[in-house]
Amino acid sequence: MSESTACLQPAPLLPALQHPLVQRLLEVHAGLLHELMNGLGSPLHLMLPQVFAQNAVAFSNCLRRAGVDGLVMYAKKANKARCLVNVCAQLGLGVDAASAEELTQALGAGVPGRVIGISGPAKHPALMRMAIRQHCLLAMDSLEELHACAEIAESEQCGARVLLRWRPDSQPRSRFGMTTPELDHALRICQSLQAHLGLEGFSFHLNGYSPDERAEATHHLLARCLDARRLGLGADCIDIGGGFAVRYVDTAAWRDFEAQQRAEHYHAGKTFDSFYPYASQSHGADMLAAVLAFKNDTGNALSKCLRREGIRLLIEPGRALLDQAGVTLFRVQGVKDRPDGYGVLTVAGTSFSMSEQWFNSEYLPDPVLLGDCPTGAAPYIACVAGTSCLDSDMVSWRKLRLPRRPSPGDVLVYLNTAGYQMDSNESPFHDLPLPHKVAIEFDGEQHPRWRLDSIAPLQDLHLI
Repeated sequence: MSESTACLQPAPLLPALQHPLVQRLLEVHAGLLHELMNGLGSPLHLMLPQVFAQNAVAFSNCLRRAGVDGLVMYAKKANKARCLVNVCAQLGLGVDAASAEELTQALGAGVPGRVIGISGPAKHPALMRMAIRQHCLLAMDSLEELHACAEIAESEQCGARVLLRWRPDSQPRSRFGMTTPELDHALRICQSLQAHLGLEGFSFHLNGYSPDERAEATHHLLARCLDARRLGLGADCIDIGGGFAVRYVDTAAWRDFEAQQRAEHYHAGKTFDSFYPYASQSHGADMLAAVLAFKNDTGNALSKCLRREGIRLLIEPGRALLDQAGVTLFRVQGVKDRPDGYGVLTVAGTSFSMSEQWFNSEYLPDPVLLGDCPTGAAPYIACVAGTSCLDSDMVSWRKLRLPRRPSPGDVLVYLNTAGYQMDSNESPFHDLPLPHKVAIEFDGEQHPRWRLDSIAPLQDLHLI
């Protein structure tokens, strides 16, 4: 037993769930991963667009089974990879964009403007102008923005397709959306400016991951659609946004972790106010199914109400479409044994490439130390630090239980990082280059092919 193991009993293990293609990469094609790191450096982000496509198909099938007319729109802010918008174009998915750059990339990949939604508050006039010209659907966050949109549409001599974004009463602290009185005012504006504003429905923003709360908000907006129709406005869709949870780890392992983890399990006694619900019971397309099955006060499921009133449902999953669709590799640069019973692994790269700290939290699923573990090797407990000169540059504050003591040159793989982790706040700090991103696709024989994400594919994605 190593000195670090003898001095400290860490929190329970939290093995990350692995998609079969991810498992195949780690177990069968580890040599390829080493070659990619040798050529492209550390950290390195690997994308699996086929897994992204499978997730998207699952959401679309859920809508179809419920008999609901709907559109899956990828919330692009969750990951910058270009291979993902290529999949959207191939599968007929929409895209939720919040900047001119995101819109340009989606259009360049071949996603039609009519299935691109434009979100975000106080949109830049250039973004609104481009979106109006491309017939995108703009979510209006305020009365001021609605007036600005009408002015741009008038100058373009082109009607703007708009949704009115409602702020539910359950979200009083949110900075997004309009209150119910403001929504009433916005409807009157749309009624008076129908030549420039084409109202198509409503949207809302919710924090948290409650399917019931999303269904209740949708039932409320369904009634508002009927109100708008009585005013002579065309309100035929509701955008319920994202917030579809992802399940990263096994439920039992998560319960053990929550019950046993404490400050001493983290470097410097670091504590966190909260963690992502890594073992969400309602997640992905199953969570959408729960939303659609929710019954209102009259006992009618939301899906039935949407069908009855001819309302189209728009959803904007980001993290949930990226579930298992990417991993992040770090090369171990140094190993430091501390006298207080655990080690510090310094990896080539920084915590800017693992963004959970942006939310003042910790990314908890256990990373995988690539390669074989010799028989009889003692486990090694260590936290993981970046190469910067900042004491706060910690990739993992948690003292991880690794199968052996790593050596410089070893590769540490963080799993399921595509959603909001790998590139949300990457920075060329210390003049370090931004990490490369590689798209890996498997052929019918499950042999991997790779290309830089910046290079467009020569053929459509092979769905397996």
